[in-house]
Amino acid sequence: QVHMVESGGGLVQAGGSLSLSCAASGRTFSSYAIAWFRQGPGKEREFVAALSAPGGVIQYADSVKGRFTISEDNAKDTVYLQMNSLKPEDTAVYYCASRRWSFVTSHPNDYPYWGQGTQVTVSS
Repeated sequence: QVHMVESGGGLVQAGGSLSLSCAASGRTFSSYAIAWFRQGPGKEREFVAALSAPGGVIQYADSVKGRFTISEDNAKDTVYLQMNSLKPEDTAVYYCASRRWSFVTSHPNDYPYWGQGTQVTVSS
């Protein structure tokens, strides 16, 4: 069973930065994709960013391109989401999710393994 744990959320002023981490354990397959999603108050869960391994394909939502960066530390089985130039509309619970096979998608239903989420609040 794959276990995902997010950390790094918090409160930040608009224009500030935060870095989220997602540690994975129990993964027995070497080909996979990991994604970040978020769910704001009263909103549906939406795709933020994803990467695949091997291959290194990376995909971002248009709303975060140029501001967020997804990366991975293979040795630590950890994926990061560096968030810069944060806006109040970035306020949400952020989730990391994983799927077998290195095929990046933006659909939550394609990812069977999820973390518990971490709250990010951006004040204006």
